[in-house]
Amino acid sequence: MSEELKNEEQKEQQETQETLNAQAETDTEKEAGQDTEKELTVEEKLEAANKEIEELNDKLLRKIAEFDNYRKRTLKEKTELILNGGEKTIVSILPVIDDMERALKNMKNADDVAAVLEGVELIYKKFMDILGKQGVSVIETKDADFNVDIHEAIAQLPAPTEELKGKVMDCTLTGYKLNDKVIRHAQVVVGL
Repeated sequence: MSEELKNEEQKEQQETQETLNAQAETDTEKEAGQDTEKELTVEEKLEAANKEIEELNDKLLRKIAEFDNYRKRTLKEKTELILNGGEKTIVSILPVIDDMERALKNMKNADDVAAVLEGVELIYKKFMDILGKQGVSVIETKDADFNVDIHEAIAQLPAPTEELKGKVMDCTLTGYKLNDKVIRHAQVVVGL
């Protein structure tokens, strides 16, 4: 009996071994199948990532081209603005030039100096109104304290009274501002 038991044990061990081998083969096949699925998934992910990279590169190139076009367009607009920026001002001054031409023509035949003076004063007033509409204003100097930001002292004279010390006594050249920016300082004589 002991031989029979040994044979049966051997058979059982063999069967167990065969079962284990069969399971191992099945597991190996499953793992191989899973690896293939994983590889396909990785390949698909790689392909999707490459596609996304291509799309992003395309978007980037388009944005770069769009920005380049914007830069060129704004540069062109800026150049045109610089070249033609004074057009509005010049067009508004043309009527004053027309009035000056008429005044010069009439001065040759005019006998009345007062009428000529009145005409020139009207032209001057019209011209100053046009400049005022463009944002140009005269720097006031009469009885003003000397201010280095808007005045240029060309001479200093002894002040006749104590209250005129440090004040503008005379203006030799009118100063102008354009929208609160000094475009020409007023040349003045200051009291000491």
